Amino acid sequence: MSTNPERAVSYVLSKYVTEYMDKDVLILNQETLTREAARMLRHYETDDIVVTDENSLPVGIVTDEDILSKVSDATVYAETTTLKDIMSTPLVTINEKATLQDALHKMRDNNIRKLPVISKKNLVIGMIFQTNIANAIRNATATAPRLLSPPVKAVLGNLGFVLQFAGVLLLVPAIVATVLEDPIIATGIYLTTVLLLVTGFFLNSYGEKSSLNLQQASILVFSSLFLLSLFGTVPYLYVFPSEETSVEVFGNAFFSSAAGFTTGGISLFDEPEKLSQSFTFYRSYTQLVGGMSFIYLVITAFYPESKLQSMRGFISGRTLHMKELFLTITVIFAVYIVIVATLLYFLGESENILDDFSLAMSTLATGGFIPTSTILDGLLWQEHVILMGAMILGALPFTFHYAFVRKKFLAPKLGKEVLTYFAILGSATILFMVISELEPLESAFYSISASTTAGLQQESLAGLNGGAHTILIILMFIGGCGFSTAGGLKIFRLFHLKDCRSLFSKVKRGTLSNQTKKEVISTLIIIILFPTISAITGLHLAASENVPYQDAFFEAAGVITTGGLSAGVIDFDTDPATKIVLGFLMIFGRLEIIAIIYIFVPKLS
Repeated sequence: MSTNPERAVSYVLSKYVTEYMDKDVLILNQETLTREAARMLRHYETDDIVVTDENSLPVGIVTDEDILSKVSDATVYAETTTLKDIMSTPLVTINEKATLQDALHKMRDNNIRKLPVISKKNLVIGMIFQTNIANAIRNATATAPRLLSPPVKAVLGNLGFVLQFAGVLLLVPAIVATVLEDPIIATGIYLTTVLLLVTGFFLNSYGEKSSLNLQQASILVFSSLFLLSLFGTVPYLYVFPSEETSVEVFGNAFFSSAAGFTTGGISLFDEPEKLSQSFTFYRSYTQLVGGMSFIYLVITAFYPESKLQSMRGFISGRTLHMKELFLTITVIFAVYIVIVATLLYFLGESENILDDFSLAMSTLATGGFIPTSTILDGLLWQEHVILMGAMILGALPFTFHYAFVRKKFLAPKLGKEVLTYFAILGSATILFMVISELEPLESAFYSISASTTAGLQQESLAGLNGGAHTILIILMFIGGCGFSTAGGLKIFRLFHLKDCRSLFSKVKRGTLSNQTKKEVISTLIIIILFPTISAITGLHLAASENVPYQDAFFEAAGVITTGGLSAGVIDFDTDPATKIVLGFLMIFGRLEIIAIIYIFVPKLS
């Protein structure tokens, strides 16, 4: 028997009805003759018929008992009687995202023992029976004691899948290194791939793929980014100078790996052009994996219901299916990368297509790694425009790209976020141009680089005046739109600020829903923590690196927002412990800090 039956039952009752429903359901139109319905009941060996109207929507149910009791003489009346005449209506159904506990409550309230399960399109996809739930509870309480609790197994199962997914993706740079005959880099990447796949396999063995609450989802996302950054250090260990101590090598490798997978993009390499092309391709590719994997995690773990349900109407008037959205976006971004790389190759002065692909991945993933330290020197205006457009594409919501390709009109809510982003970017660009006294094209480039948190820059920004630094820092703090690869606190959270007055007003507080209150509180926490952490980190960097506090604060803001813009403060000589801490700060920033709060303050979630 289970050592904690109550916890086991509670865990089972929190599962979706789709996990335990019977998928074989006999569905017939209401105009079907009773005689034909009886024949089909016998043929399919079932006891129930879900009756639908002319639009295929469920309107009633007929059981074998209904046919026997309501049709007095089957040889006479069954020839003219239809299911519409004998069905039980109105039909009580349950949504596919409801839990077993929800199903039990609905069965009890309506004194029934079965419920048709309907999809988002209001179509019947299964039937949940009271006996199904009873068997699930019986099995849970009769299971032998387990080493791991169900919530832990749920986190491990999802984590295993994410690591395997990332491991498969990293086969691409491994193959590129093999083709370029770079055995050292290929060995490091293959080893990382094996570590991810094997670790994912064992986690899947001990875990299970099931839904998570917000605290568990936060643990999952943090663990995923940490393990990706940790395993991603392996290829870096092959390229850093061997004369350094093991602690220094690991500190440099972990910081660089975290900068990739979190799309932070701050580089320790002064002359990356001396690195092999296969390695620069790997660095850029990690940003793409980190950006795409993070969005995948957010969609699957954080918002299985609340956020995806709020997306209803954004595209095609219905809630997006998770797999459909992610697969489509993956294909779209692959196409974007090919287009950007091709344009850079033919319209620019680059003679290496692999460098162009590396730059395209870094730009669209809003990561900022560049293949060579001189690649952005002397860019043609066409290349500036291409890169600025690519950075903006990476900062727009994933659903925007989906809608654009599917040729659907954007809903007002999504359109409002995108328009607000462009309004902020346009205003800041004009202001930055005036204050920084840089050329218009260069001003626009840096403004877009900051607002998208891509971090592409042509030179150190330590020489900018305080006003120019302030504008770029604010842009990095705000970041891009929700559901994008950009960092920062995100544009959609700014909309929550309109409810702040109501939150602090005793009179109006009662008018806010609990969900709105939590969103406002989360936004306020993020707005406070981003500059606070940057200020504290800036103090440490200013003291340890002996640089002006203005430059140190700018560098710290680039780390915590994964903005990537740098004043040249962090380098190989920075203390290894500091670089490891900064690596964790990039992970925290990629989680928008709030996920860490959810882990330790579950009441807020």
